[in-house]
Amino acid sequence: MKLPIFIFVLLFCSVPVTALAEPDARGIVRKTDNLLRGETSQAAFEMTVTTPNWSRTMKGESCSAGHWDKAFVRISAPVKDAGSGSLKIRNEMWNYVPKVERVIKIPPSMMLQGWMGSDFTNDDLVKESSLLNDYTHHVLRVEKESWVVALTPKPEAAVVWGKLLLWVRKSDFVPLREEFYDEKGGLVRVLIFKEIENVGDRNYPLVWEMTPLGKVGHKTVLRYRKIRFNIPVDNGRFSLKNLQSTR
Repeated sequence: MKLPIFIFVLLFCSVPVTALAEPDARGIVRKTDNLLRGETSQAAFEMTVTTPNWSRTMKGESCSAGHWDKAFVRISAPVKDAGSGSLKIRNEMWNYVPKVERVIKIPPSMMLQGWMGSDFTNDDLVKESSLLNDYTHHVLRVEKESWVVALTPKPEAAVVWGKLLLWVRKSDFVPLREEFYDEKGGLVRVLIFKEIENVGDRNYPLVWEMTPLGKVGHKTVLRYRKIRFNIPVDNGRFSLKNLQSTR
């Protein structure tokens, strides 16, 4: 008895769907990482920090080069914070405090400290930890619109998190959500990416909302008012001399 042709194809000629559909987790993270960083960037932003007792908004500008190998941030408002800045060159970071005219080098032990009193850390600001090189990657599950990628630190990596979960939109590799876990597996904070718009050659989330789970009523919202990628940046901006200049 001959098998119907469609059964023959199913039994002997098909490739497992799981093998065809298995996403490349590292490739997903690489494309997302490149999308967020760019070879260079220049931006104007505002950051609103909210607590149960007060709220304040800072404005400033930032630039980066070498996929955030170098980064510089300067606060312009409010007046009491104007002139404050941060400089990152590879794995080193400095903050400038204009009130005391002092440059402070940030040691690795302070990378989890909040930047300018916000819920974003020094590590977030300078992107010291590399999502691509410091973690192994695994697609945890596939949802309707996104991949959920689990990032586990490599044994030798000097990172501050025990695990990350990253939601990446399938259509354009834009991140939608990121969860940060401690070494014991406890969820510490959640970052939501919002207001995705076209910026030059890419779609980009213009609003980043960070919520720490252990601090009720705390939240920080970073909003990019303007951002451009892959345009020349003066290398002189990435210097301690420029960091101490308030012009």
